[in-house]
Amino acid sequence: MKHKTPDAPGIDAEPETASTLTRRQFNVGTLAVATVAATGVSTLGAACSAPDKAGNSAKPTTRLFVNGTRSELELDPRSSLLDVLREQLHLTGAKKGCDHGQCGACTVHIDGRRVASCLTVAVQADGREITTIEGLSPKDGPLHPMQQAFIDQDALQCGYCTPGQIMAAVACVREGHATSPEQIREYMSGNLCRCGAYAGILAAIQQAAPKMGGT
Repeated sequence: MKHKTPDAPGIDAEPETASTLTRRQFNVGTLAVATVAATGVSTLGAACSAPDKAGNSAKPTTRLFVNGTRSELELDPRSSLLDVLREQLHLTGAKKGCDHGQCGACTVHIDGRRVASCLTVAVQADGREITTIEGLSPKDGPLHPMQQAFIDQDALQCGYCTPGQIMAAVACVREGHATSPEQIREYMSGNLCRCGAYAGILAAIQQAAPKMGGT
């Protein structure tokens, strides 16, 4: 959601100059720093757009490479990657659960690394390779081994968390963190299943790991 904090009444605003840091720029910069700390995706300069002659912040053109397709979008610097994927690119596989990076339902990959897309500012992903659940397997081809394993092991109930679970599970194997049940549980702990299908999820990862080249 977008919030705008009004200026406090009774406070005379100083004229903005090139060296003045506005409240908007400060808030955007703070959000970008917090996102870098949470996700490791770092292109901070793209998040703060310079104001135009009228004093309005210009929307930068952001290149998003999602599932092999390039899109050029003019984005509000505050837009999350999750909202852009769902609302502008119509890729609704990544789910909005907590919107605070605590449930894992919005997990996607950026340059092969799993991130919480609800905490990732979209402009931070400029020029990077993004993979969502829609791009994990070919549209007309076989399912990814992890997708098939989730079906085989009945590793879901309501299915709301499943796309994020699968994306995190693929990353877990690729990271080399699927060598034991204890390790899998540890590195999948950021993805919550409110239906409690954890036993099936564990079995699915163990089934898929050898087919993916994991142990």
